[in-house]
Amino acid sequence: MSTIRANANSASLGSPESSHYLRKVKFGSILTFIFLVVAAAFTLFPIYMGLLNSLKTEGEMLNNILAWPKTFQFSNYRDAFNKINFLQSLWNTGVVVIVGLAGIIIFASMAGYKLSRTSGKLSSVLFSLFVMSMLVPFHSVMITLNKIAKVLSLQGSTIGLGLIYIGLGVSMAIFLYHGFVKSVPRELDEAAVIDGCGEVRLFFKIIFPLLLPITATIAILNALWMWNDFLLPLLMLTDSDHYTLLLSTNMLFGQYGNNDWSAILASLILAMLPVIILYLLLQKYILNGVVDGAVKG
Repeated sequence: MSTIRANANSASLGSPESSHYLRKVKFGSILTFIFLVVAAAFTLFPIYMGLLNSLKTEGEMLNNILAWPKTFQFSNYRDAFNKINFLQSLWNTGVVVIVGLAGIIIFASMAGYKLSRTSGKLSSVLFSLFVMSMLVPFHSVMITLNKIAKVLSLQGSTIGLGLIYIGLGVSMAIFLYHGFVKSVPRELDEAAVIDGCGEVRLFFKIIFPLLLPITATIAILNALWMWNDFLLPLLMLTDSDHYTLLLSTNMLFGQYGNNDWSAILASLILAMLPVIILYLLLQKYILNGVVDGAVKG
């Protein structure tokens, strides 16, 4: 019987229909590969151009931006490091990101867990409100947000900027946590309660460690967002001593077009390096966490 099945399978694989199917699959894979290569080249080309021209003199850059530098001008990075006060700007950006991430992860994880475990209309309505708030564009609330920040004395402070990021980023995080918590068995909650575990201890000792994949995803996505954001820090930070990396780089642009492009490009590369390193270290969590949170939601 096994011999007959093997012969049947081999015959079916050798049939014209199967050969046509295999050629079609192979052709589709080649097209997908070509598309991904083109998309990757299109995405990486601006970074390559920025890195290439950051190592040129101003004259070489203006003469031909595509040409390879005659000599590598690493002094551009030293000049950019000093002009944007890199260490202070890096510290300011780090404070904003850490405060924002800490608040988003703590509050969103607790809210997502509670909303997921609580059945009823109130829970559904609250969750729907959080999801709908994700659809509101930032530009429609930025003037009101700016006025509220002034009243609450949050404007001009890196910590205040981090607190504002908590309010803006918590909705998406709740959505992802809400879906991921559904994959955690309720029996764990029941067993912990039977053993005398309180609700707060139950969450932080048992549930929260199981949320590590989605927590890493939320941390990476929000860190990238806060690190690369320009508009909100521009509205909220009024003192150059509190500027983030992007705001400090923006100061290099001259008022009448007298821009030091070598320093500007070098400072942009310096600003990218920390977040690129973070992304390379934790990239495996991004896709898995987003898919788990969305599908299980």
